[in-house]
Amino acid sequence: MKRLPILTIFALACAAGWQVSPRGEEKAPPTLGQIERLDAAFDELIGRDAQLEVLATGHIWAEGPVWVPRDGGFLLFSDIPRNRVYKWQQGKGESVFLEPSGYTGSATNLKEPGSNGLLLDPDGRLVLMEHGDRRVARLDSWDSKTKTTLVDRYMGKRLNSPNDGVFKSNGDLYFTDPPYGRTLKDRTGEEFPDRDLDFCGVYRLSKDGQLTLLTKEMSRPNGIAFSPDEKTLYVANSDPAKALWMAFPVKEDGTLGKGRVFFDVTSWVGKRPGLPDGMKVDAKGNVFATGPGGVLVFTPDGKHLGTIVTGVPTANCAWGDDGSMLYVCADKALTRIKTKTKGKGF
Repeated sequence: MKRLPILTIFALACAAGWQVSPRGEEKAPPTLGQIERLDAAFDELIGRDAQLEVLATGHIWAEGPVWVPRDGGFLLFSDIPRNRVYKWQQGKGESVFLEPSGYTGSATNLKEPGSNGLLLDPDGRLVLMEHGDRRVARLDSWDSKTKTTLVDRYMGKRLNSPNDGVFKSNGDLYFTDPPYGRTLKDRTGEEFPDRDLDFCGVYRLSKDGQLTLLTKEMSRPNGIAFSPDEKTLYVANSDPAKALWMAFPVKEDGTLGKGRVFFDVTSWVGKRPGLPDGMKVDAKGNVFATGPGGVLVFTPDGKHLGTIVTGVPTANCAWGDDGSMLYVCADKALTRIKTKTKGKGF
């Protein structure tokens, strides 16, 4: 087997975000940001010695992380502008897992063409929210890298650009559909020359393939998550003019009741980097939501306990390892922090 020169090993390790000595000895990864504690209950979730470790850097916009509990466990995440899904695994670092990830067309002026949210279906298959191809797709197998379209139209009209999703325990998929994937990178504002729908929806795709529009009242629906009992659906709204999280009661038939504002950070816009984006819920119902400043942590009734401050726009997060590790996509970096809780489903 051909051996890589030590300088090459050093360069590759540094590109993956690890500190490595010229002798090739692995050191502790660098850290990012700080912890902001607003309530004593926060200490029960994030220990006093917890730090946000940087695992990989150099991305354009890292998004949609998901933990995959196979082959020893690894994390997948999207770099949307690069139209790639990356794989990160402890001891092996980072590699390209899938390219293209969300756009198979020929346009070169899309700002965010690749996949966004990634999740596993009840059978452990990878599901991708694809911006450029404007669809929700499923990877057919972990080896073939071919995909099946799950949905790309509502009432015959093309979706905007599916963003994030969550599976209900019965196999139904709930997902959001803002227009970000069709934004042109050489224009200011949101240009969407081929938009079919005049609204941004939150949908349910039932396990038998029926698509239902749940609400079109949110201007920029983004991150989405269920409470542990699945009686509440949280949806982030990434609109600078209305930056907030909504909480919707889930009816017996799976549709949504009238939503309420869970937490509003519109007044924070411009003061801290980022907008309400992705989120995850722990086993006790606490909400870990990316937003202005980093990852905001709320109780189930909407009390802000504290923030994992990244200092950069922060896209999404995911539980991994034994369920107590929180992986965070923070702008150009993949990071993680050890918590004292466990994610929903672990």
